[in-house]
Amino acid sequence: MKIEKLHHIAIIASDYQKSKQFYTEILGFKVENEIYRTERESYKLDLSINGQYVIELFSFPNPPKRQTSPESTGLRHIAFAVKDLDNSIAFLESKNIIAEPIRTDELTNKKFTFFNDPDDLPIEIYEL
Repeated sequence: MKIEKLHHIAIIASDYQKSKQFYTEILGFKVENEIYRTERESYKLDLSINGQYVIELFSFPNPPKRQTSPESTGLRHIAFAVKDLDNSIAFLESKNIIAEPIRTDELTNKKFTFFNDPDDLPIEIYEL
């Protein structure tokens, strides 16, 4: 087997509309497809960035809460590249989203930080 690339990241939202707004209106993802699956009482929203399919956002009735921390077992976090970290942080703050203090990657000397989605999923932004 040879893996070619990441296909998508699946995220289950506790409040589908709030998460849909966060990923589309704040982070700028484009809706590619949205369906409601009656038999599962679940929405499935396909999101892309710059023409690349990246996230499947789901809703399910009463999903269990995630234990969150970038160091938790399981999915650690998702990371997105940005050209200007300071500008990105300022934009997030204008939307009342608080990022952690900026860190510097000791291997690359690149700046990065974390913030959380509406369900406390850690999201990293990493400066190119």
